[in-house]
Amino acid sequence: MIYTIVFIIFIGFIVYAFVLMRPRTVKQIPLHWHAILLDKVLFYKKLSKANQDVFKKRIALFLTEINIDGVNTTIDETDKLLIASSAIIPVFGFKEWSYNNLSGIIVYPDSFNEDLQFSDIDKNRKILGMVGTGRYEKQMILSKKAIRLAFNNKTDKHNTPVHEFVHLLDKMDGETDGVPEYFLGKEYIQPWLELMHTEMENINNDTSDIRKYGGTSQAELFAVASEYFFERPKLFKQKHPELYKMLSLCFQQPKQS
Repeated sequence: MIYTIVFIIFIGFIVYAFVLMRPRTVKQIPLHWHAILLDKVLFYKKLSKANQDVFKKRIALFLTEINIDGVNTTIDETDKLLIASSAIIPVFGFKEWSYNNLSGIIVYPDSFNEDLQFSDIDKNRKILGMVGTGRYEKQMILSKKAIRLAFNNKTDKHNTPVHEFVHLLDKMDGETDGVPEYFLGKEYIQPWLELMHTEMENINNDTSDIRKYGGTSQAELFAVASEYFFERPKLFKQKHPELYKMLSLCFQQPKQS
């Protein structure tokens, strides 16, 4: 009898594991997504028609895999599309990608503090996005205001949600240290470190147009430079050809039509 029970439990576990591991399928893409993405997401607008179709399928898949919940704010379809776009933009150069180190995204109405509080009377509410740790492991926290601003302003070289997804990619090798070993070959690590430190010095000496926050650490330089790379690629290539070359290698982009 005991062996029968164990066998049934074992079979049940196998079936459960199979269901979890089975690739999720994307149902028909809503036709109106194209108009929203065309209007809001410049990265999408610049893609060929074929790659736009791929992009839509990938954001649809992302939305089936990751839970997005609002705290004291309503998350509408446009918000979800912008968040999903932010996730796909840095990995679009990879044929297939799932964020295995992310299970959910929490959206606050505005900025918040290090304790994830967002009261209007709190003067320390300066954070617009973060990748969770500890009890918030595999969670991302974003400001709704920052999400909207990231896609409303197409010339500021700044995109908070893309910034946070780049931190997740950086974390794929176990550390958020600005060295994307998971994506760069070993032969490129030392040149990348040298480039980073040179640019951080330039930022801190006010001789770089990369945002000041990039000068605070390697991890932030990687994320901030990546924002610039995706938001203003032509300008970034002109101003920072070596960084552009290295990030192109890292993200396998720009993707050809």
